[in-house]
Amino acid sequence: MPSTKTLLVLSGPTAVGKTTLAVALAKRFRTVVLSADSRQVFKEMAIGTAKPSLKEQQGVIHFFIDHVSIHDRPVYDAAQFEKEAIALLDELFQSHDVVIMAGGSGLYVNAVANGLDDMPEVPDAIREELTKELNEKGLSFLLEELKQKDPVYYEKVHRENPRRVQRALEVIRHTGKPFSDFHSGIVKQRSFRLIHIGLERDREELYERINKRMDMMLEQGLEEEAQNLYPYRALNALQTVGYKEVFDFMEGKYSREEMLEKLKQHSRQYAKRQMTWLKKDATIKWFHPDQDDEIVNYIDGQLSS
Repeated sequence: MPSTKTLLVLSGPTAVGKTTLAVALAKRFRTVVLSADSRQVFKEMAIGTAKPSLKEQQGVIHFFIDHVSIHDRPVYDAAQFEKEAIALLDELFQSHDVVIMAGGSGLYVNAVANGLDDMPEVPDAIREELTKELNEKGLSFLLEELKQKDPVYYEKVHRENPRRVQRALEVIRHTGKPFSDFHSGIVKQRSFRLIHIGLERDREELYERINKRMDMMLEQGLEEEAQNLYPYRALNALQTVGYKEVFDFMEGKYSREEMLEKLKQHSRQYAKRQMTWLKKDATIKWFHPDQDDEIVNYIDGQLSS
């Protein structure tokens, strides 16, 4: 008999409206929200990650926001998130039939939905060395090494995603084996069922929302937040859109106007990469965020089937 416990996943690109819908659905189903965001998990990063405020959370309990520090070791990653999220879900399903998970980090969502392969723990020194090379020599330098050492994974990886490239090289340098050797392709069986909803907007509409979000971040104090984090800019957690552009501005690489344009441009490019990843998943049912009734009717239908 299939499980009656359901994880309702909300996916979509940055600024599409996941938080608003997650809160509304959490209230309707009298449940809680798990954040599947690889940056909102860090306590020190608030403005640059568009972390939902307590006001925006509207009294709904959110897990995995302000969960760890950027200084914690080992570095928090998708494997640790999978372990903790599955344990938490086992506990939450004792008192909830439906739990919501929302976030833009596809790898984090996949970790909970399908499970990740076991990967070796990489020493901090190797990770820091690769971060330095990425900053000094660029992504193309790392891609060339990946192409030589693991052509199989090189053909699969999103080549505009520095974190994926760096992660593969961390394992390769540490083990001396191709990163692809650690991929079993086996989907882990879960004790709950999954309803996966994707949120999308027309490109112009989404890009306008992204541009406005960047303006708002600066008004809220993004530059001050980045100033406080600048001494730790080499940490992996800070190798992300929203901070790197401000760091570069602080180092005189371009003007404040250029910084703002790059914040918007890189965020739009990030949203495009997120959609590319998500559109490969045929299990996702897509809606515009404003289709409240259609979304609820779809969920109710799935829950009753």
